[in-house]
Amino acid sequence: MAKLPIVTYPHPVLSRVADPVAEITPEISQFIADMLETMYEGDGVGLAAPQVNKSLRIITLDETGPKERKKPMVLVNPVFVTREGQRDSEESCLSLPTFSCKLKRYERVAVRGLNEKGEEVEVAGEGLLAIILQHEIDHLDGRTLLDHASRLKRTMYETKVKKWRKD
Repeated sequence: MAKLPIVTYPHPVLSRVADPVAEITPEISQFIADMLETMYEGDGVGLAAPQVNKSLRIITLDETGPKERKKPMVLVNPVFVTREGQRDSEESCLSLPTFSCKLKRYERVAVRGLNEKGEEVEVAGEGLLAIILQHEIDHLDGRTLLDHASRLKRTMYETKVKKWRKD
């Protein structure tokens, strides 16, 4: 397995709708293994393929986090089946260093997709798992946390990123 470089805002792949995966090839399987390793090494609980510069509809997640690594999951071509309830969520993102924001998310979701073997699976989650699923699927749809933030918070972050790029 190899750790992949994580792209950060304003990389254009983060604002594109990712392409569906036609089939699970050996290359896709290796990519998924590399995504899991990258997610854990980045101290994350979720990672979407666009975050490692691949415009593909693949997400990896593990609500137990990089320390425990007890529930790694892969979803290829995930789609929401149900979304219910509402809750506040404070989130950050590997592709938006130092940025966090509070937003509204669904409390419970069910998502259907393929696992790493190409088998259809459905994942139902609430709480943290529901938030991770929504966050990562947002990436597949070309949305980041900045798209959920207030105009002021977004502008402040964009100014900070411009300053970093000059330095």
